[in-house]
Amino acid sequence: MGRKSTGEQTGVASQVRAKATQPPLFKVLMHNDDYTTMEFVVTMLETVFRKSPAEANRIMLNIHYRGVGLCGYYPFDIAETKVNKVHAQAREAGHPLRCSLEES
Repeated sequence: MGRKSTGEQTGVASQVRAKATQPPLFKVLMHNDDYTTMEFVVTMLETVFRKSPAEANRIMLNIHYRGVGLCGYYPFDIAETKVNKVHAQAREAGHPLRCSLEES
């Protein structure tokens, strides 16, 4: 017996499933202050946000000169966790470093 082609049905279902599983992304922003050292900001960008040293330095300079820098785009739970990690490590080190979330 011959089999019917289900290519069209599979393609549509895959497209619908792909749309349903992509969560909205949030921007994580790091804000400038007058007390947190540039070295600490670079360390946070490298360790928490997994940036290369060159990328971390570029973002740090944006934060320093523009007042805010983009650390990345993440689903809400991941973005919130990264913000909390930065805040906890900054408090532990005695820095007032602040991050925020914005829906993108």
